[in-house]
Amino acid sequence: MTAHQTDPGSPLLSVRDLKIRIRMDAGTLAAVDGVDFEIKKGKTLGLVGESGCGKSLTSRAIISINPKECETSGSIVYQPGAEHSSMPIDLLRMDPKGRQIRAIRGKKISMIFQEPMTAFSPMYSIGNQIMEAILIHRTKNKREAKQIALEMLRKVGISDEEKRFEQFPHEFSGGMRQRAMIAMSLSCNPELLIADEPTTALDVTIQAQVLELMKELQKEFGMAILLVTHDLGIIAEMCDEVAVMYLGKIVEQSTVKEIFNNPKHPYTKGLLHSMPKLGRKNNRLESIEGTVPLALNMPQMCGFYDRCKERMPGVCDNQAVPLTRVSPEHTVRCFLFDKKGEEDIRVQNDSAGPSADQAI
Repeated sequence: MTAHQTDPGSPLLSVRDLKIRIRMDAGTLAAVDGVDFEIKKGKTLGLVGESGCGKSLTSRAIISINPKECETSGSIVYQPGAEHSSMPIDLLRMDPKGRQIRAIRGKKISMIFQEPMTAFSPMYSIGNQIMEAILIHRTKNKREAKQIALEMLRKVGISDEEKRFEQFPHEFSGGMRQRAMIAMSLSCNPELLIADEPTTALDVTIQAQVLELMKELQKEFGMAILLVTHDLGIIAEMCDEVAVMYLGKIVEQSTVKEIFNNPKHPYTKGLLHSMPKLGRKNNRLESIEGTVPLALNMPQMCGFYDRCKERMPGVCDNQAVPLTRVSPEHTVRCFLFDKKGEEDIRVQNDSAGPSADQAI
């Protein structure tokens, strides 16, 4: 592919073998361990998993805003829209504080942060902070920037926008701060919106309003969304595809319909069975026993082994689990679907003698 050409069928963002390591006194913490996924133009990918599995670090790595203690490797290839006539760009090869990534961060790839009260500065008005991104990326005319900011506040459903423009974050409710954060994130018409737990601090009614707003704005602007959440209900409502993350790895990935109707990984099944369902009476919700282990100096084995009801001793705890494709659009990281890996272990144990044979 030559310069000034883009492949219309290529994904907007392609993450390959993303690893994030944090050096600690006790060893190396593998916070993110070989993550792969793609985000298609105009589509929504859900990244789901419990707290501490590496979702936020993964999403922040895309725009290079993780702490300097994080050692990041792999590739994050961004394919600008055809109208920009640009070659694919590996975002990880850019200086995190350089001019190139700053031209993309906030303009082409924007982010809604998990807690808008801490994401907004308490020292400046809401309007001033929305205008800042517009002045950097869209126009140097302050009057025009203010009009764009006011229009965005109207789009996200904030009434009396002229008054609200001058107010400070502490004068907004939680739902309004989240709406203002969405307005700031979309003020430059990004191609990709990263939404990190966008409804965590909101009540159910406001959650529904914010999600509906995001769907409407996605349709209007034609942007892709990476939705980071632990809530499978939001995944079902918002996403086209879903990647299930556990202990720094993606353990299952497919379309939303396939994941909900035909889950493969025991962890995915546990998440789905722990959800309340309408019409299910007198049945206790299932829970996943145990806790997520600390990804510190982890041995080569399945990270879900100690909590798994379907574990196979001598197999799952003996080597790293490969990714298996069970259908054209469905991959899973589990020995239950990797018969070759299971057979290899048995062959090794057979050659070791009867005692190893009994272990299986």
